[in-house]
Amino acid sequence: MADQTDQRLADLFSRLQTTDDANDAAAVTNLIWTIWHQSGDDRINQLMHQGLAQMSTRQYADAVATFSEIIELNARFAEGWNKRATVYYLMGEYGASVKDIDRTLELEPRHFGALSGLGLIMVAMDNDEAAIAAFEATLAVNPFAAGAEQNLEALRARQKRRTF
Repeated sequence: MADQTDQRLADLFSRLQTTDDANDAAAVTNLIWTIWHQSGDDRINQLMHQGLAQMSTRQYADAVATFSEIIELNARFAEGWNKRATVYYLMGEYGASVKDIDRTLELEPRHFGALSGLGLIMVAMDNDEAAIAAFEATLAVNPFAAGAEQNLEALRARQKRRTF
């Protein structure tokens, strides 16, 4: 079974901390995402593919329903919560998204996607301090999360401009 409880994740996260090779980090990151997307349940895996397709075609209400079904089938599957949080973010429903991110992080505290998503929500809500904390947490888990690094730099630059 592969999901956030997969035993391989500990070694993969350790490699993210110790590698200085961006290509290796990208391969490790992709493997982590692959593991997170696998529930060990064929029905949930099928629904995950369906929900991702719905997201990519902006069928957000349908995607929320699909990811909610995944959560009903297995409330301990972190990626179901994370994907629904993503859809809520895309819909501008930040409160619902944060709630699902919190649940994702309860199940998988190393979920750099959820941490980065939290940072984006905080930016959208004009809460720079919380956004900075979220992006710093993202980079602490995955130092190669380029989007988090760019967002963090932009926020720090904005803070400097506000100070002067």
